[in-house]
Amino acid sequence: MAAQLAHLATLQDSMIPYTAAITAALLMWLAFPPFDIGILAFIAPAPLLWGLRRVESGPGAIAVGFTYGAVFFGLLLWWISVLGFVAWIPLTFWMATLSAAYGLLVWSFRMWPPARWWLIAVGGWASWELVKAYVPFGGFPWGGVGYAAGGNPGFIGAVQWIGPSGWTVLAVGIAAGLVLVVEDSANWRLLVDPGVVVAMLVLAGLLFAPHADGEIVTTAIVQGGSPCPQTHCQNENQRIFERHLNMSRAIVRDTVDLVVWPENSFGSPYDPIGNSDVDQDLKVEAHRLGAYMLVSGTHVVDPESFVNVNIVYSPIGTEVGRYDKRHPVPFGEYVPLRDLLSFIPQLDQVPRDMIPGTEAVVFPIRDGVLGSVISFEGAFSRNIRAEARAGAQLMVVATNESSYGPEAAASDQLIEMARVNAAAIGQDLVLAAITGKSTFIFADGTVGERTELLEERVIIDEMQFRTAGLTLYTRIGDWMVFVALAGAAAGIFTPGPGRPEGGFRRRTV
Repeated sequence: MAAQLAHLATLQDSMIPYTAAITAALLMWLAFPPFDIGILAFIAPAPLLWGLRRVESGPGAIAVGFTYGAVFFGLLLWWISVLGFVAWIPLTFWMATLSAAYGLLVWSFRMWPPARWWLIAVGGWASWELVKAYVPFGGFPWGGVGYAAGGNPGFIGAVQWIGPSGWTVLAVGIAAGLVLVVEDSANWRLLVDPGVVVAMLVLAGLLFAPHADGEIVTTAIVQGGSPCPQTHCQNENQRIFERHLNMSRAIVRDTVDLVVWPENSFGSPYDPIGNSDVDQDLKVEAHRLGAYMLVSGTHVVDPESFVNVNIVYSPIGTEVGRYDKRHPVPFGEYVPLRDLLSFIPQLDQVPRDMIPGTEAVVFPIRDGVLGSVISFEGAFSRNIRAEARAGAQLMVVATNESSYGPEAAASDQLIEMARVNAAAIGQDLVLAAITGKSTFIFADGTVGERTELLEERVIIDEMQFRTAGLTLYTRIGDWMVFVALAGAAAGIFTPGPGRPEGGFRRRTV
């Protein structure tokens, strides 16, 4: 009986790190939309880090890290499953694999002095998110801690200096310090010091919030919807184009300066690149409105390829320019390793590969310079930043999202990421979606009127150009990530006390 009780106690102890990882995953999930309790981002990593310091083996640390990633990203990205589990499972698995690698890293240095472990834990998380944002196929930034942490009221004002990645560093620093203080109060500085930095940044962000200071641009978003969201139907591209054109024609002449259509509001054979009648309709409408029009859609180049473009027309009915989307959605707009993966029948739904653009493009319009990106490019801070560096003073994100039907989380998460990215460059941002949600985002992080999912409506608000110049984050990017990476390297390689003899010892809490 005693042996059985001892075995049960050992089993229960071995499950504690997994329970901690699941707790961390659930807290982090709640930090993001649709729950959007962003302050939890400063606490959520702590149970995971605490659990990893108590795992008995390297394989166990990998399993605990993987558990966190599978639960968190599986829940956060559940909306992708509407496209099929063939999309959701591999993405979740890859995210969990990166989480597992981080778990092994943190565990490997658990017996090192607290300050060194803190540096490694923070720098390791920063490198994890850096890899996730670039690898594979251009990366996937969803679930970046800085988007939840930096999106908090007050906190978002400091994004202009440190970017969303800077808030990742600070949030994990707070969580790692909390773990060390719980273990030993003598480690108090590892919690207090990052806490002081956070407090100073929040105060500065409140006092000097980013703002647009240039000419006002009365802007209309036309959310014309789709006759068949989540599916395809007869004459779909024609019907979508006509919906948006008819809704634009309902706007009174000379009441707006800019009209924005969402991604895929036109498509072959009803696109202005290949169809002169469509091109003429758009030029006539821009002239009638006396406004600039940014329209977004696709043009089939040949049986195997297409382009995804934003086109801007002037109030006198001429084309100002085009932006070709630079970052195609893997397995949505092109199929990586198509020949190798030909055995997957669902990939037949992507018969053509998108030809990516090569550079950021901006549009000089009356009183300022307009920049734009397309679809999930709006979630990547580097894409938004590239437009600002190219001269943009007002940003547009044209997106589709009709594939997700009534799944609100997809739209809410993109809005939140675009909101933080807008504050990072200090610019107002127009987000136009074909089936919702569309909204206006201001440079200080305030969100204006928004449409509902699947609603067909025109919304109008006053945006402003930014003439104050580039923010610090726009100028130098993810500098805090590289500071964190340097700190981790110093923690590992600087001569001095390192891993003690005797292996793992349990700590008294």
